[in-house]
Amino acid sequence: MKATAERIEKNTVLLQIEVEEEQVNKALDKAYRKVVGQVNIPGFRKGKAPRAMVERYVGVETLFGEAAEILIPETYMQALKETETEPINQPKIDIVQGEAGKALIFKATVEVKPEVALGEYKGLEVNRPSEEVTEEDIQKELEKLQARHAKLVTVEGEIQQGDTAIIDFTGYVDEEAFEGGTAENYSLNIGSGTFIPGFEEQLLGVKTGESKEVNVTFPEEYHAENLAGKPATFKVTVKELKRKELAPLDDEFAKDVSEFDTLEELKSDIRNKLSEAASSKAKSAVENGAVEAAVANATVEVPEIMIERKLEEMLNNLNQRLMQQGINLEQYFKYTNTSIDEMRERMKPDAETNVKNELVLDAIAKIEKVEVSEEEISEEIQKIAAYVGQDEKIVRKTLELQNEMGNIIQDIARRKTVAFLAENAKVVESTKEA
Repeated sequence: MKATAERIEKNTVLLQIEVEEEQVNKALDKAYRKVVGQVNIPGFRKGKAPRAMVERYVGVETLFGEAAEILIPETYMQALKETETEPINQPKIDIVQGEAGKALIFKATVEVKPEVALGEYKGLEVNRPSEEVTEEDIQKELEKLQARHAKLVTVEGEIQQGDTAIIDFTGYVDEEAFEGGTAENYSLNIGSGTFIPGFEEQLLGVKTGESKEVNVTFPEEYHAENLAGKPATFKVTVKELKRKELAPLDDEFAKDVSEFDTLEELKSDIRNKLSEAASSKAKSAVENGAVEAAVANATVEVPEIMIERKLEEMLNNLNQRLMQQGINLEQYFKYTNTSIDEMRERMKPDAETNVKNELVLDAIAKIEKVEVSEEEISEEIQKIAAYVGQDEKIVRKTLELQNEMGNIIQDIARRKTVAFLAENAKVVESTKEA
């Protein structure tokens, strides 16, 4: 097989592929063996007619067409590899020469990855946030634990921010009660923002047993169209008031909320976890900063089809995450009063950024000759197998059958390239105050 590649447009390559006569004849033999078992030719048992008879019966063109269906996909893939062409779409195939006794010649026009003009990508300045963990940080975590394990106790007095008010209410629009605007013994956390903007704030200072008229305006984008943008009045009665009672920060508190016996042990554990989180955050900041700087110095025009594919990938990932929570995309759109089109519009800038990052990383990996070892591939498959709870050999076989091994290798190479950029960046350490 001979193959040549010519860039005929900015992101379009024309491949011309010639398959030798000998290889064509082998494909014709395969086509004959396939067709002879599918046709009934008078005077011959099914599958036993000679090739010449099959050619006369179904036509040489039919047999050659079957052979071309065998040859074209495999030789096209071989040509991509030989010419180092990276397609992003299905090719348009045109047969130039196709007849028995001659070489098969065909052209494949295909959209390819855009060329990336790299700028400086080594020695770029990036900031590394401080990994220092202060006593104030530890205290904030302790206070979060306090709030999480606080008890709600009934109190007298005025409603304060953070209190839970048990209320009855009826809502009116144009002096008429509207459907869904009435409730009894409703538990409302003041400051949660779960009600219409302005509602909770107007209850501050109201005492148990008191009533108050609350005046609000429904948001323009409110899910009920008959209420959207309309002013409303709610008659509210406060029936009970509950407030969080915080446990003192002592050894007993540590025993109640953790596996530790003393407050000092709990604080030490919090310090270690905050330190690990800070280290991970700093590492990510350096890596992200190095990639952003390298991409900012590069020039590349991202094809629309690559953005659309990345969008689909992002939506599929979102759907999988939602399904783990027991809902799907359709339900999510219903709950959030949004649509697939709005979601795609919001995600599109991120999709374009992600594709551009990947293109630049791939270009750097090529120049720096970033290679992926069999050991690294095995480690990645082990992680996948552990995550899905399947045998490693089964996972590898499945990935091979689904032609996903190339993506696995590419992902590893990109991660190694990110690490390379971070290692070669000029890191500026930030202080805690900054």
